Amino acid sequence: MTTLALPFTTRAASAKPGFDIGPAARTAISLACFTMSFAIIWALGRAALGLAPDVGYYAKLPIVIHVAAVLPTIPLGGYLLLAKKGTASHKQLGKLWMVLMLVTATSAIFIKSSGSFSWIHLFVPLTFHAAWKVMATARAGDLKAHKNHLARTYLTALMLPGLAAFLVPGRLMQVLAFG
Repeated sequence: MTTLALPFTTRAASAKPGFDIGPAARTAISLACFTMSFAIIWALGRAALGLAPDVGYYAKLPIVIHVAAVLPTIPLGGYLLLAKKGTASHKQLGKLWMVLMLVTATSAIFIKSSGSFSWIHLFVPLTFHAAWKVMATARAGDLKAHKNHLARTYLTALMLPGLAAFLVPGRLMQVLAFG
C-alpha cells in the first residue's frame, strides 16, 4: 500500500509520528531561520557600531517589549522545528517559544503607526489563533497537525512580519539595517 506524503512529513516520520518534518519544510525553515537571524545580527551590529542612524524615537515601551520578545523566537523556533521532537527540553523550550510569540503579538497591539493600526496588525489574531491550535493539537496528541501548525506559524506569523520589518521603509529593522 502506498501513501501520499505532504511536504511537512516524510515516510520515516509517518513511522514515528511527530519526530521529523519533511525535506521541503526543513529546507524552508532552515533558510528562513538563517536568513532572518543573519539580517537581525547585521542590523543590530550596525546599530552597536554606530553605523545606523539615531533611532531614539523607537524607544517606546511597547516597541522595546516587542523587539525583545520577537528576536529570540527566530532562532529558537528554527531550532525547535529542526531538532528531535518529544523530549523534555523540546516541550519546555516550546512553551517558552509560545509565550514569547504571545508577548510579541500582545505588544504589537500597542504599536501604532500614525496613531492607527496598519496591515501588519493582521498577524496579531493569526498568532493568537495559531497558539490555540498548536496547544490544542499537542494536548489532543495529534502530532501531525501540531507540527504542521507550528511550521506554518513559524513561516507566516513570524517570517512574513519579519520581512516587512526589514523591507518597509521607516520600520525599526529597516532603519537599522539600511540606514
